[in-house]
Amino acid sequence: MASQTPLYRQIEAHLLERISSGAYPAHHQIPPEEQLARDFGVSRMTAHKAIRDLVQKGYLIRQAGLGTFVTDRKAESSLHEVLNIAAEVKSRGNSYSNDVLRCEAIDADDEVALRLGVRVGTPTFHSLLVHRENGLPIQLEDRYVNPRWVPNYLQTDFALHTPNEVLVAACPISDVEHVVEAVLADRQTAEWLAMDPATPCLSMIRRTWSGEHLVSYARLIHPGDRYKLRSALQPR
Repeated sequence: MASQTPLYRQIEAHLLERISSGAYPAHHQIPPEEQLARDFGVSRMTAHKAIRDLVQKGYLIRQAGLGTFVTDRKAESSLHEVLNIAAEVKSRGNSYSNDVLRCEAIDADDEVALRLGVRVGTPTFHSLLVHRENGLPIQLEDRYVNPRWVPNYLQTDFALHTPNEVLVAACPISDVEHVVEAVLADRQTAEWLAMDPATPCLSMIRRTWSGEHLVSYARLIHPGDRYKLRSALQPR
């Protein structure tokens, strides 16, 4: 005989369905344990276990004296690490995909030359990708790479390997620089990211070094309502 789903799992499934459907949006207060226990005909301890598990999984957050609320589960990236965005998405239990918009050799203009530490007109490799989480665009990556340090960059199948994976494999990253600002997307960027042009974006300029070599310069654009950046410091 097939085993019956535990009662606390039934409560979890109910709450997750309400969250995924939008009935319980971010910051919404869920019913208290006592009400869930009555609704499902279970003990308060069983309802407590269901809520505790969803808190541990990051779907809910308890606020002392106020209740339990749905978390804002935006995609999140660390400012202190250079992580593979495909791995980030998969770590949240979601599916990753991307669209390759450009993959080309191009001469450095004034801005690229300055950011990449080369002379104007120096040949560089350029890639432009939209990264998706469950099909939804979460990042536009506009990247320039010094061919001297990653000569096979343009031969990459970006459906299988992200630019980050290629760079790390060719030149292990030793240093990174991030500059973050709030911006409004131009019409083309908004179209690529399937977003309202009036929605604020997070723009992050990232430069990466391997030893003494400045390897890559990238501008990463994230829709502000789908992404957040995290920084954590430990006081000495």
